[in-house]
Amino acid sequence: MPEGGEKPKGTVCILQGRAEFIEKYFEVISELRRRGFAVATFDWRGQGLSGREVKDPRKGHVRRFADYRLDLEAVHDKVLKAMPEPHFALAHSMGGAIALHAAHEGWLPFQRLVAAAPMISLSIIKYPHAASWVAWVLKYLGFGKSYVPGGGATSIATMPFKDNRLTSDPVRYARNAETARAVGDGAVGAPTNAWLVSAFRFMKRFTDPRYGLKIRLPTLVIAGGDDRVCSTPAIERFSARLKSGHAIVLPGARHEIMMEKDEIRELFWVAFDAFIPGSSETSRAARGLADSAAEQLDGGGMDAAVAGGDDAAAIGR
Repeated sequence: MPEGGEKPKGTVCILQGRAEFIEKYFEVISELRRRGFAVATFDWRGQGLSGREVKDPRKGHVRRFADYRLDLEAVHDKVLKAMPEPHFALAHSMGGAIALHAAHEGWLPFQRLVAAAPMISLSIIKYPHAASWVAWVLKYLGFGKSYVPGGGATSIATMPFKDNRLTSDPVRYARNAETARAVGDGAVGAPTNAWLVSAFRFMKRFTDPRYGLKIRLPTLVIAGGDDRVCSTPAIERFSARLKSGHAIVLPGARHEIMMEKDEIRELFWVAFDAFIPGSSETSRAARGLADSAAEQLDGGGMDAAVAGGDDAAAIGR
């Protein structure tokens, strides 16, 4: 519930990225509660303290991405239904891709969506077509539950800070690494071949130019200008076709935008506050407020892709 005991503005549900876990978001949860929101979050199957489908708990494995819908529906039915309305989603990376797909299909149980660095396309893999083919062959040969070639049990969050792809903030990086060590097997390592095959199949749908046009849910997409995990150009191209969407790119931000340096996180929260809980008026203000803040950061403004469309479906309670 919100800090101070005041009536909540609603509930924000955090949808994590691959290999993340609840404990990693304690700072974000505190900031949301200070803003007057109740907060819900959970560990996707195959990571954190949720159940596993393989014996090795360090393997980031799922048979198919469609199973993630079962997780979100269970959280909605067992948790969110009892929490203050309206309900909003704050989704990161894989969670953002799942939420965008759910919005496209019309089953996402939220009134608004903020997607940070959604997994539209991967930039971390140098040769995606070859990697997809190799993973498919290995799965076909019976190695679907094996780590991807070169992968292992070590969590990416515990690797050396130098040249990391996640954040430019050494303090938050060290904190997250310590948290990952504390949760043990909850901080999974590399994905399996089956996960990667399913991920490529899932991301392929976002390349359809018509896909974003069917998403009518008010959506704010926030990408990182220095994201080395997900492709920011692909995110921008996709976001430009959202029917009721807006997209901004934060200069200098790596993949984990909510775990970045203070000056970048301030821009994130400026945009978030202008969009959630939201109305048509505050939604249009999101881009302007964040763009103005970005000018103070780098003197060059912020790359922006803004989709047209009516935002009449927005609510603000």
